[in-house]
Formats: sequence, C-alpha cells, structure tokens
Amino acid sequence: MSVSRRNFVLGLSSLTLTACQNATSIRPGTPTSAQTGLSADLRPQPNPDYNLWVANFRQRALSQGIKETTLNSAFRQTGYLPGVITRDRNQTEFTRTLEDYLSIAASDTRIAKGRAAYSQYASTLNRLERSYGVHASIICAIWGLESFYGERKGDIPVISATSTLAFDGRRGSFYEKQLIAALKILQNGDIPVSQMTGSWAGAMGHTQFIPTSYLAFAVDFTGDGRRDIWSDDPSDALASTAAYLQKNGWTAGMSWGRELRPNETASRELQPQPGGPRFAITRNFDVIKRYNNSDSYAIGVGHLADRIAGAGPLSTPFPPDKYGLTKDDRIALQTRLTARGFDTGGADGVLGPKSRKAISDYQRSIGLAPTGEPSQQLLASLS
Repeated sequence: MSVSRRNFVLGLSSLTLTACQNATSIRPGTPTSAQTGLSADLRPQPNPDYNLWVANFRQRALSQGIKETTLNSAFRQTGYLPGVITRDRNQTEFTRTLEDYLSIAASDTRIAKGRAAYSQYASTLNRLERSYGVHASIICAIWGLESFYGERKGDIPVISATSTLAFDGRRGSFYEKQLIAALKILQNGDIPVSQMTGSWAGAMGHTQFIPTSYLAFAVDFTGDGRRDIWSDDPSDALASTAAYLQKNGWTAGMSWGRELRPNETASRELQPQPGGPRFAITRNFDVIKRYNNSDSYAIGVGHLADRIAGAGPLSTPFPPDKYGLTKDDRIALQTRLTARGFDTGGADGVLGPKSRKAISDYQRSIGLAPTGEPSQQLLASLS
C-alpha cells in the first residue's frame, strides 16, 4: 500500500521526441500552487535525459490505453525531481526497536487524535465495519499511522514523483507500473492532475495508497462517482482501506491479537524485542501485514486500535536499552537537554537524529568527545 513503508520501497527516435515536445511541455514549467511550498529539490529541474525517457514512455503509455489528451494534461506541469531520488537513495534499513516504534506509533498525541477522529467519524467507521467486517478501530489506526489522520497526506505531484523514479531505473519497472496506474486514475476522472499529490514515492491520500492498489481496491463510498481518497472528507479513503483488508482475507469478528500475560502461551505468539512484551497473533495480524510487511507495523496498528478503543498501555515493560537506559531515562535525558538549550525535538524517549545532535552538542559544551551516545553518567551530569 504505502510506498513510505519498507515493503513497497520495498527506456528513441528523434521523430518521437519532436512529436512529444510539440504535443506537451516536458520541461519544467511555472510551479503550481501545490508545488510552491515544496523545497527546491522537490520542484521540477531541467534534465534532458528525463525528457528523452518521457518521450519514449509516451509511446508505451499510448499502447496501454492512455489517451494523448491525458498525457498532455498530466505532463504539462511535471518534471524531474532530484529530491525524490535523494530520498529513495537515503532510505535506511529498519532497525528501530519495537519500544521505539510504539513510542511513535502509539504516542499519547496519536492516541488522543485517534480517539477524537474516531468520535468525529464514528458513523462512517461503524458503517464500514458493518459493510466490510473490519474493526472500525483498525481502520482508524491505519489512518493514524499512514497520514496522522489526514494531516500528512503528502504534497508532491504523483506524476512527477513516479516518472522520476521510473526514469531513475533502480525500481524502474515497479514505478513505471505506478505511473501508468496514476495516469489511468486521471483518465478515469477521479482526481484532477493538480490535486493528485502524495509522498515522494507516490503513495496517496489519507491511507497512502500507491496507484496500482488504488485501481484494485479504492471505493466510492460517498456515491459521488469519484473514488476520492484525497478529499478533506476521509470517507472514500477509509472505505478503500476496509475493502483492501477484506479482499486480502480479513476475518470478521476476529481480533488482530493481544498481549500475553507472564507464563501464558498461545498457538501463535511473537516477541519482537527480547525481554519485552509477547503477543498472541491471529490470521488478521497477517492481513495487516499485507498493508505493510512489518511485524512492528502490524503490532503498531493493533495496539493503536486497542488504545483508540479505550484499552490501556502494554503491561509488560521493555528492558533497558544497550546503554542501560529505560524509556523514562531517555525521556528525562531529552527533557534536561532541552532545558539546557539543546533542542531534542521533543521528549518521547526515542533518541533520533535531533536527540543525538543535542547530546553531541552538550558533550562538546562540557569538554567531552561528541559521540552522540547517551549514558547514565551523561544523564546524571544534567541533574
């Protein structure tokens, strides 16, 4: 589904080129209103090789049923986005612990916003549960993880993003399929090109559908003739997510799983982090992983759904990290650094790049080597 997730992310004759350039501009044009707020590397930049690729692609698109008028409209304000390539190249292997992942996925803010969103759209979510058999809280939790309940849908033009990635070639075949699918969406009239925006990898809307998944699973739940997953009204997007899960084998009435009590066993259990909580999981856990093939993601969805529905936090504590620090220790470290003027970007117990920089800056300020690594001694020095 979402190419911001790891599992999704996971080639002219001069005559053709001339015809293409006469038909539509494939050079960077005046940025649209959707593009003006983007950083410079996410705005179209001149690239003759990209232009040649687009010219060749047009013929392949025509052979797959994309109309000339669709191509002309789609590529009028698009172009090569170097920032998309940078982001694709800079993806790192997923190494975050489950504790850190859940600190983000089921943060107090995300839970509170999820409960508010659930309350606001309870009628829609409950209708979806009746129609598709998927728990309303699960649908809401996926919405929360994918776009923070619609606040972070992405504002990068999908045609530019997918064509840039297809041209780049590292996942050329995959992204050309996404580009063709995006053009079909435009051709079907579900969204105008100016409003077809998403992540740098082409994932779109409230629940971050990639274009091929949109074609296969998107639903017009509002009955207005358009499968609008981008609208301020999330109904079509939430319905599309429910349809996706249902068609991938969701079993109505079955939970995703639950935390196991000490000494309790289950026929299928999982302990992603040594010394941390253990979980009994069901077939619906596997269905969530069809959305994103990550155990942490599926646990994050399930746990966030439980919290949105009113459940409390996990009962089993996580062990100290490799530095001997508990989550409370890490929160205290972030809080004390921030109080000293070293911005950690928040105090959630997750020591990301900003926290590491703050640690380095503090170490340097007191004459220590700026390793960026925490310790009990460092925490004590901030008392």
